[in-house]
Amino acid sequence: MKKKEPKRMKKIFKKKPCRLCKDKVEKIEYMDAPLISRFVSERGRIMSPRISGNCSKHQRMVANCVKKARIAGILPFVRIKENTFRRRPRREE
Repeated sequence: MKKKEPKRMKKIFKKKPCRLCKDKVEKIEYMDAPLISRFVSERGRIMSPRISGNCSKHQRMVANCVKKARIAGILPFVRIKENTFRRRPRREE
């Protein structure tokens, strides 16, 4: 009789707790730049809930506030590093 091979164990990751639920935040204001900027990456993208740890309710609130703050000019749409799009000077013959 052959022994059964053990099934490969899948790694189960524990979900990060929602910071906003922990602090019992009911509403997020788009004018609160320090709070909102925590959920935006260094390139200006909104972080996914998997990385930020937000629950779906607070992730929707954060996304809407970031979009409003961008339109109001509080947050930049994109942060571009210097020297990223620099062209080399043309050779003059």
